[in-house]
Amino acid sequence: MVGVGFYITEGVRIFFTSLKRRFVKKRYEGSAEQICQQIIKDCWNGRYFQTSTGNFSQFWARDFGWCTASLLKLKYTDEVHQTLRYAINRYKKYKKITTTLTPKGRAYDFPLEAVDSLPWLVHSIKISNFSYHSHKAFLNKEIRKFFEEFIDSHTGLVKPDLHVSSMKDFAVRKSSCYDNCMVAMLARDLASMKLINPFVKFDYTATIKKHFWGGEFFYDDLTKKNYVAGDANLFPFIFGIINDNQMLKSSLNSIIAAGLDKPFPLKYTASRDKIKFIPEEILIRNYESDSIWMHMGPLYVKLVQQVDPELAKKYKNKYTELIEKHQNYLEVFFPNEKPFSSPLFYCDSGMLWAANYLTL
Repeated sequence: MVGVGFYITEGVRIFFTSLKRRFVKKRYEGSAEQICQQIIKDCWNGRYFQTSTGNFSQFWARDFGWCTASLLKLKYTDEVHQTLRYAINRYKKYKKITTTLTPKGRAYDFPLEAVDSLPWLVHSIKISNFSYHSHKAFLNKEIRKFFEEFIDSHTGLVKPDLHVSSMKDFAVRKSSCYDNCMVAMLARDLASMKLINPFVKFDYTATIKKHFWGGEFFYDDLTKKNYVAGDANLFPFIFGIINDNQMLKSSLNSIIAAGLDKPFPLKYTASRDKIKFIPEEILIRNYESDSIWMHMGPLYVKLVQQVDPELAKKYKNKYTELIEKHQNYLEVFFPNEKPFSSPLFYCDSGMLWAANYLTL
């Protein structure tokens, strides 16, 4: 069990790293492509891929999972395998798969246990052809625990009464669409792996359509409030859980109509209205509402490429402009295009997510 003192120590570390970044900004020379290539090399610390070279210079299962496919395309297979080996061995030491490992390798969840940690780890193992035989017993134990803790055995959905960490980890959501897409991805991956699969009886394509599709876009969570959420309308399509081209076009049109792609993609939501946040969010208010996130952006553009190549090209050109302007790949922006900041936090830089820009 991680105590309050541990979170204070980690928070202080991130605060001072962020404070330094406010005044001393790392800048890379070259084109956007050259800048991103340098960032990826700097995120490799010899043991594992860090999420960034700045505030989050540590391993996050979620962020690594977002980038694994691109890292493989960029010929970093050995480094991906070493990262997985490192992470699994640290998780085994602490007897738990968590959202995060500290720079010194301690496993912890921030701010709570997350539904997506195990799915992203398993997905990275699968798509990289990582040899997991020696870790089977541990992984099977974690899969069983995951199913028991998070899944409603009748519906296959994430239990609606649970408050869990997620992609939008400062928000309180009721069995979010994103989290259930992660469960669907896990179920599909396990079906072709030599690991236990307690999800076999569920049809997640039908389940996600039934519970989250509102006719024009996917709802953020089971409360089905009438607003468009960026992550809810990306992840049903990104891994082919939903393969309906008309639904894809409708979701993308809803994102555009809601202004989530303006001035460039992508925002979680157009405002904080109708969304409940944890109390700690007050310290970095609007970090996860209408700010523009550079982790979702390239994933969104990859979907747009399928239906509107010209629009996708405009988005990519805007990213190129931003990367070359700041001579870095930044984490998050205000809607006015300035890097996100608050009295206690300045946005991160040198993000591993640059790999996804390079594979656009």
